[in-house]
Amino acid sequence: MSTSTHESSVTAAPSSPAGAASLPRRVLAQARFETMTMIRNGEQLLLLLILPVMALVALTVTDLLDGYRVGDASRVDVAVPGILVLCVISSAFSGQGIQTGFDRRYGVLRYLSTTPMGRAGLIAGKLLAILAVLAVQYAVIAAVAVPLGWRPSWEAVLGSVPLLILVALAFTGLGMLIAGTLRAEATLAVLNVVWVALAAAGGVLFPVSVLPGWLSWLVAWLPSSAAGEALRECFLMGSVSPVPLLVLAAWAVLSWAATVAWFKWV
Repeated sequence: MSTSTHESSVTAAPSSPAGAASLPRRVLAQARFETMTMIRNGEQLLLLLILPVMALVALTVTDLLDGYRVGDASRVDVAVPGILVLCVISSAFSGQGIQTGFDRRYGVLRYLSTTPMGRAGLIAGKLLAILAVLAVQYAVIAAVAVPLGWRPSWEAVLGSVPLLILVALAFTGLGMLIAGTLRAEATLAVLNVVWVALAAAGGVLFPVSVLPGWLSWLVAWLPSSAAGEALRECFLMGSVSPVPLLVLAAWAVLSWAATVAWFKWV
């Protein structure tokens, strides 16, 4: 299989030699490795868990979200949906993007793409790792939020799962696109700056209504804003309007199409 720097399409895995592990087992092994790499890294742990937990506690004990409570919803009820979206952005966008960028710089991606797992298997392993980390993040956030008074319905919890998967798909595509087109140092800088910008004014923790009229209209079309709106509607109102879902789906499709077209493996 060619590993030219100009080749960017995700190809199918090579045929397995006799006695080799099956493709699903290879993908699961890669997902396990990616998951443990993300969780064991101290800087990643700060981004994946510590900062979201700190943000959850801060939003719950202050009055920053009091203007956005629906009915008898408490502060923690309003805070948790945005924190879950922040967790996805941390893992799928920043965490995996930075890891992929440096794997590409050191030639790890080129090596792995020529193994029997292939490029498609490698991408599948990364996606599974992100979902595994997201499950850990969800459990940790819930464990902190429940003592603070969070009492979601089971319908809302179950409904949030496919929403978070859609958010993860969109932000993984964006993270992979940046990691596959910029140098590792630039990827690190861009992803960290964008993470801060989205958390502060991207409609994640606070609804876009806090922004000026023209800016709120613009930010409403970002995947971060659509994700925050969808999760808040799910937990606070029990249903999700189609607009944020369509925005998220569009970002997912476009980001992965761009990644397939422009991603450089070396």
